[in-house]
Amino acid sequence: MSDSSAVTVRKRLKTPRAAAVAGILFALLYSASLVLIRISIPAEVATDNAEWLEKNSGQIVLALNLLPYSGIAFLWFIGVLRDRLGELEDRLFATVFLGSGLMFLALNFVGAALAGGLLSSYAVASNTLVESGVFSYGRSVMYHVINVYAIRMAGVFMISLGTIWLRTGLMHRGWAFLTYALALILLVSVAYSLWVTLIFPGWVLAVSVAFLILNLRHQPQDTEGDIKA
Repeated sequence: MSDSSAVTVRKRLKTPRAAAVAGILFALLYSASLVLIRISIPAEVATDNAEWLEKNSGQIVLALNLLPYSGIAFLWFIGVLRDRLGELEDRLFATVFLGSGLMFLALNFVGAALAGGLLSSYAVASNTLVESGVFSYGRSVMYHVINVYAIRMAGVFMISLGTIWLRTGLMHRGWAFLTYALALILLVSVAYSLWVTLIFPGWVLAVSVAFLILNLRHQPQDTEGDIKA
């Protein structure tokens, strides 16, 4: 492979299109999973009441099955974002960026595993599960893992990426300030409404669409440069 071909391949690898596609897939799958869970588990029911589980178990299973695929897409989103940074990557903020993103995924998977375990146990011994208090305990742990710790990690992920954008200039400053504002809402407002968690996939979707637009704008220039090379 010639040097010009290697440069062309490298440019294609660093295109924001991959991040855009991965981010859009994550946003759609994760949002669908969150919405299915929110409408299937009413917030006003008592923690020791599992009657809703028999009626909505199918929706919950679907939500749990969507979650791993959204996680795969989010990993690609993180990977392409880091590739775009290249040599501009700051070790401090890049470490926080990568660590918080991986923690967000890990906590979501743990919460989903807890929910899946409760579903399986309820199908085998529903009365024992509820009367023993295991159901209430498991639901409480699942709530805190996903809606307290995972969402806070999402907020840290957004803050670190916004800071990287400010320091490198890879995105307009307005995106960084908007990211800070939305991250602050995630960090302090989840306790007031669980629907606030949709801010994160909505933000990823907006950023991904912006990446896609940037890619379409610069694609003719890249093609012209490849022809000249």
